[in-house]
Amino acid sequence: MRKEFTQIRRDPPSLIIVFIMPVFMLLLFGYAVNTDVDHIPLAVCDQDQSQASRLLTQNLINTGYFDLAYQVKNNEELKALLDSGKIRAGLVIPAGYARDLRRRETATAQLLVDGTDPLVARTAFSAAEIVGQVNSQELRLTALGREGLTIDLRGPAIDLRTRVWYNPGLESLKFNIPGLIGLIMQNVTMMLTAFALVRERERGTLEQLMVTPVKGSELMIGKLIPYVIIAFVDMGLALSIGTLWFKVPVAGSIFLLLGLTLLFLVFALGLGMFFSTIARTQLQVMQMTMLFILPSVLLSGFIFPRASMPLPIQYLGNIIPLTYFLDILRGIMLKGIGINYLWGDIIPLLGFGLGIIALASWRFRKRIE
Repeated sequence: MRKEFTQIRRDPPSLIIVFIMPVFMLLLFGYAVNTDVDHIPLAVCDQDQSQASRLLTQNLINTGYFDLAYQVKNNEELKALLDSGKIRAGLVIPAGYARDLRRRETATAQLLVDGTDPLVARTAFSAAEIVGQVNSQELRLTALGREGLTIDLRGPAIDLRTRVWYNPGLESLKFNIPGLIGLIMQNVTMMLTAFALVRERERGTLEQLMVTPVKGSELMIGKLIPYVIIAFVDMGLALSIGTLWFKVPVAGSIFLLLGLTLLFLVFALGLGMFFSTIARTQLQVMQMTMLFILPSVLLSGFIFPRASMPLPIQYLGNIIPLTYFLDILRGIMLKGIGINYLWGDIIPLLGFGLGIIALASWRFRKRIE
């Protein structure tokens, strides 16, 4: 028993992970795992500019499911915000809305919903339906009170129509498949690189390369290029299965998707190499990768809507590159958007990739020297 405790004490990285992991998982799952959707970013295109139209907007916000993020002037601005992902719903109130209510007719408004995340879309759909029904009932009761409680089912009403974009059928597969492709690309590439380098160190073959005239940078590039090729083969395989078997089409440019995938692979390869410079055994590499994969799954928006998470957890998700790659995948595959809407994801992804490659290269050269 004394000998076993001595062995455990001689492996501090594993010991730290053993005690940190339970606390980390409890905090992560406790705050991030939340299927209650609220605070959906909403833009309003109020073409009526009346007290009745403002009341409809306020009633939607009062449900607690929507946050007013933008006031726009026309449908083109609303569409651009939906394409960019800055909002998840848009309310369009046409001119004449208040006039129709005064005439005791049915006033029509429309709620446009981003259907890329079916959970968010269903919540927005249900909230809009409830608001339309409750407002119609209040208007009819008011009209009845003015007329001495005369029953009249033809009183004023609100027809709040909901239209779902990008995923009209609210199919979960169309949300899950792009996310799975991103997660697979990250995990396979990262683990393959890290395990390969640590395995070589354990076998002593890496030291044999170090005594050759090959420079450290040349050695690193030579080690990474085969994994880039393997990762692209995996990407092609995953895309083929997603589009041909699961019938999730790529609505945008396939070449843009592959180009930005290369950008993400730079980060995943760099992270795998960075882990290999810290770990001494393959077990330690496994523990490190699992410690990174868990928050990637929970905080990136892969499963749970990020808008429903507490703000500190959302900020934590902003430092996970998979968050931006999932936006790119779903934007190109489901929305068909171009690079002009993706710069907000490309720039952070590029920064993460260059940063981790520089850090991994520095540590790798330091180990060689």
